[in-house]
Amino acid sequence: MRQTNTRFDIGHQVSGTPFSPTRASIRQFCEASLDFNPLHLDDEYMQRDFGKTHFGSIIMHGMNNFGVITKMLTDWLYAHGGIQRRLETRWKLPVKPGDTISPAAVVTGSKDSATGRWLTLDVRVRNQRGEVVAVGQAMVEFPRPEDGLGTREQR
Repeated sequence: MRQTNTRFDIGHQVSGTPFSPTRASIRQFCEASLDFNPLHLDDEYMQRDFGKTHFGSIIMHGMNNFGVITKMLTDWLYAHGGIQRRLETRWKLPVKPGDTISPAAVVTGSKDSATGRWLTLDVRVRNQRGEVVAVGQAMVEFPRPEDGLGTREQR
């Protein structure tokens, strides 16, 4: 982990790598998470009407959005000596095979503490049509360089 400039101003933007789920990647996520919900695997099941929601075909697991956001944050943080401390997300729209989703974040708050500098970020994931498919908030820490990751009590 490198220690570099941790003075990211409010408004600083972070963007992540686009991700295009396939039927195979959705199945692999189901297998890795042991979540075999038919929402993610069974097209016939997904042809049914679920009250207000009619997806029409399988959808990507919501935690895949979480993973795309986490990858964006850790790729950015690791290069600057930061640590992801918290991430809350809310799914807004389904993601289907063939969609391409792209995560982005913007720094919305900053606070110095005894152990380092803390930032809050608003996060969004958009699909190829520009629709927001997930939103959330992250909290990250940039430990003081002299402390490294801090003492066990500070973590």
